[in-house]
Amino acid sequence: MAKFIEVSHGPSCPNVEQLMLLNIALATVMVGLTVTIHFGGLLTLLWVLRATVPRFRAHESAARQGAAILFVVLGLVAIHAIEIWVYAAVFRAIGALPDFETALYFSTGSFTTVGYGDVVLDTRWRLFGAIEGANGLLLFGWSTAFLVSITGRMRAFEHDWLEGQERR
Repeated sequence: MAKFIEVSHGPSCPNVEQLMLLNIALATVMVGLTVTIHFGGLLTLLWVLRATVPRFRAHESAARQGAAILFVVLGLVAIHAIEIWVYAAVFRAIGALPDFETALYFSTGSFTTVGYGDVVLDTRWRLFGAIEGANGLLLFGWSTAFLVSITGRMRAFEHDWLEGQERR
């Protein structure tokens, strides 16, 4: 026999279906906003790379290639930080967490899918918090694909030993 957990939301709280729709609506807005931030950030990184980094040839200008990759990595960190801070601000604005430091800590754990569990949302906002984790997972995947693509195009990590030893 299944056990059911009864959750009390208080006398002034809307019913469960309304809360779920509110969570989904807010999460939809946040996913749209963070995807837009991410897209804009990646376009900016590409624009800066194209404007400042000349065409690379294999085995040439390894220091410039390394600097460009470092720039991309730090840019990706900045993009993710902006997205995490936006989520933290929303958690604070809706009153889901008591202060901004806690909201930022919770948002970082959720967005990165680490989820320590020492800070837990009230049942009214847990669906919104869970969707942040799914959103972060997708955005980190997108960033990984972007970094692999940039690195592959630069061929910065290409060495003679990777090209095969059979030519000797």
